[in-house]
Amino acid sequence: MSDLPRRAVTRSAKLATLPLGFAGRAALGLGKRIGGKSAEIVAQEVQQRTAEQIFKVLGELKGGAMKLGQALSIFEAALPQEIVGPYRATLTKLQEAAPPLPVSTVHKVLVEQLGDDWRENFLSFDDRPTAAASIGQVHKAVWHDGREVAVKIQYPGAGKALLGDFAQLARLGKLFGALLPGLDMKALLAELRERVAEELDYLREAEAQHAFALEFDGDPDFHIPDVVAANELVLVSEWMDGTPLSRVISDGTKEQRDHAGLLFVRFLFCSPARVGMLHADPHPGNFRMLPDGRLGVLDFGAVNRLPGGYPTMFGRLTRIFNEGDMDAVMAGLRREGFIREDIDIDPDALRAFLAPYVEPTAVEEFTFSREWLQAQAARVADLRPTNVVRQLNLPPSYVLIHRVHAAGVGVLCQLGTTARFRDEVIRWVPGFSDDSDDTNDEALAIG
Repeated sequence: MSDLPRRAVTRSAKLATLPLGFAGRAALGLGKRIGGKSAEIVAQEVQQRTAEQIFKVLGELKGGAMKLGQALSIFEAALPQEIVGPYRATLTKLQEAAPPLPVSTVHKVLVEQLGDDWRENFLSFDDRPTAAASIGQVHKAVWHDGREVAVKIQYPGAGKALLGDFAQLARLGKLFGALLPGLDMKALLAELRERVAEELDYLREAEAQHAFALEFDGDPDFHIPDVVAANELVLVSEWMDGTPLSRVISDGTKEQRDHAGLLFVRFLFCSPARVGMLHADPHPGNFRMLPDGRLGVLDFGAVNRLPGGYPTMFGRLTRIFNEGDMDAVMAGLRREGFIREDIDIDPDALRAFLAPYVEPTAVEEFTFSREWLQAQAARVADLRPTNVVRQLNLPPSYVLIHRVHAAGVGVLCQLGTTARFRDEVIRWVPGFSDDSDDTNDEALAIG
């Protein structure tokens, strides 16, 4: 494996090897399948080769290309089995693995960032990466004071490569439409581009990770490794052993999957209230189940800063939805800018779109499953311009919240978790618990 490809012509050539011809045929077949019509399914071996090619190309490019693969891998639970089967294993690889950089390149970065005497910071340093992700890879080492640490090293030229990736990936909407028909690739790429640019700043990530580590120090449910040292391209944090959430998904018992899913939701809902930030990259590769039952959390490069916690509107409209007042829900969404004044939306279509996010809060206990999510996806898979998904306008302040919730639902369906999720919303999301005499009008007003 050579160094991270940086020249635009090289990266374009690699992206061009992705099989666009297959994408068009598969998108057509999947659209018919979700629509309840006869399926036109491409031969399984062709799907398998396509999946392997996707992993190979996105993994080698890393940067924005791999970040997109990770984002798509979260939503595979919504796809029909006959389509997703050949892709599932390949996409899951993107959550935790990528082809590593050569040892010589790793050492070059460490010399540039830490000086010629960089080894004096460590009692030992493992040249073999333990993980390779979208913009950097992680090596296990022992810090000079004897602590085991994780050393995250940013790929050389990752920033420049990212910009080129997103420009090229915009041309490949049809390919990824084979996986998720109706997905607004343009919006997804724009949002990912902005957030991944933030992830390039390891000092910003170190600040966020340290804040989480301080808040959850000694917590009975969660463990966040604290930061040991950092600069713009190298981040050293405490080492954390544990079982990857992806392994819990594939091999865990029902009890283990239920416990992991409940803690996963609790972490996402409690963090804005406790830290003023929301972890905005909730794919399974960033979570570990520790031997003592706690959930360990990694990678704070993407966070949504919510100093006031979750927006009160979020909890109030969720409650009103559960009460069945769609007129009030639509009025609140218009007030917040989700529905523009000149747009008419079918209340039933809106209810179907919101159901996956709200239904689990309407009952004392809820079970997430791939079958449930597939049924939800089928209800909103209309690709016509009048589709409610295409009619909604997502205000910038809610982009990351929506992304986290959508991804979170996907992870919970992969886990097949049964738990009392409503209790977590009542505890952590302001506006959801109807403890006052607020009228609907007052509940929809945002202070």
